[in-house]
Amino acid sequence: MAPKFKVLVMVGSLRTGSFSRMTARALSRTTDALECEIAEIGMLPLYNEDLEKEGPPQDWIAFRDRVRASDAVLFVTPEYNRSIPGCLKNAIDVGSRPYGKSVFEKKPAGIVSISTGAVGGFGANHHLRQCLVFLDMPAMQGPEVYIANIAKYFDDQGKITVPETEELLRKFMAAFTTWIDANHLPRHARAA
Repeated sequence: MAPKFKVLVMVGSLRTGSFSRMTARALSRTTDALECEIAEIGMLPLYNEDLEKEGPPQDWIAFRDRVRASDAVLFVTPEYNRSIPGCLKNAIDVGSRPYGKSVFEKKPAGIVSISTGAVGGFGANHHLRQCLVFLDMPAMQGPEVYIANIAKYFDDQGKITVPETEELLRKFMAAFTTWIDANHLPRHARAA
């Protein structure tokens, strides 16, 4: 079956072997209905309005184009200091500017937060939801996914070792597919 929707996945950790990246890949493997592609956000220059006036950096333009071309955005993030990592906030800032030209507007969104500790990224998940309200992104309310003690769920190859966790991710992605179907704007409508 061909994927129904194109989903841009924004991973809130830049580390190559990060648990967020492993979780994003695990989520992608649970569905054939979504074509998931990770957006590399570490190379985006910090948002500075002066750069916008001079002609935005090529990395900003390419990132904005990728978001624009997607049907939805999936955020997979760890929690840093009870909030989202700076790289993820910067990507949100880059995509939401210049004011009035946000590439995120009306894009259906899903959030999965993780932590190596016991809280499961609850603070990051809810801070991110605040950003999405302002961005006018319909964020899926449930099922909510907070995965605590994430290190114990993966083997050395980045595969999930706990069947219940894999089933949770599968249910989340099935619900996210339904959410996208109900909330996305067709590509031809976005181009108008």
